[in-house]
Amino acid sequence: MNISNAIKITPELVAEHGLKPDEYERILKLIGREPSITELGIFSAMWNEHCSYKSSKVHLKTLPVTGQIVIQGPGENAGVIDIGDGQACVFKMESHNHPSFIEPYQGATTGVGGILRDVFTMGARPIACLNALRFGSPDHPKTRHLVSGVVAGIGGYGNSFGVPTVGGSVGFHSRYDGNILVNAMAVGIADADKIFYAKATGVGLPVVYLGSKTGRDGIHGATMASAEFGEGAEEKRPTVQVGDPFAENFCWKPASKSWPRVASSRFRTWVRPASPAPLSRWARRAISASRSTSRRSRCAKKR
Repeated sequence: MNISNAIKITPELVAEHGLKPDEYERILKLIGREPSITELGIFSAMWNEHCSYKSSKVHLKTLPVTGQIVIQGPGENAGVIDIGDGQACVFKMESHNHPSFIEPYQGATTGVGGILRDVFTMGARPIACLNALRFGSPDHPKTRHLVSGVVAGIGGYGNSFGVPTVGGSVGFHSRYDGNILVNAMAVGIADADKIFYAKATGVGLPVVYLGSKTGRDGIHGATMASAEFGEGAEEKRPTVQVGDPFAENFCWKPASKSWPRVASSRFRTWVRPASPAPLSRWARRAISASRSTSRRSRCAKKR
């Protein structure tokens, strides 16, 4: 289906794209004319909370971002610090608050999938996931639904992808009744001299897109990050993308041949290149315990 670029840009259309009147005026000054519908969509995607941090940037700027061990600060897919022995720790944290409030399972899964992607595209082997979650009052009618969906989404994606969730923080307060906080973090290990950066130079080089199948889900998903929720929040469920951990798993598998084997025995079970991804000793113990319980259950039934 082709969409005409000759669509008239109206104040209503600008509002639908999550842009405020003063932001639209700034667009007019930047390009010197009225934007096309495609250009308006690009500004909408790049100027929202999810991509530009326009309301929190003033606070983020107060955080330290440089130091002797900092290899890469803000401005890339993920941060990188030197951990010695020629290796680096690559990490990324991202919030998926709005998507998880609307559709808790898929909102949480795509949050985990996004940060895992940002870590392995830097040339690192993902070894662990973490999270910090804040929900509304325990007796709020929606809290139980949100907690079960978010927890299942985080665990389901990490298990399917092959990276364990090793830590987290959960809190409850009535101030989060109207919108929860879902912060996900991924950590990876890479050789310090083999970091990949999101910049390519040269003429005539091929561009390759990798990812899961596209559909109607996720449209205006980033734009929705700037919206305020009311009674019609459930109607925004189609804006939440459906995660595909198995497709993402195939994207990072080819790179595993070049990933380092970390000297520390604490990380060795996670970082050794393998296909499929190796399980940590804690994950193996959990699987072993689950199988033992299952066998005991079957024996009890027979008796």
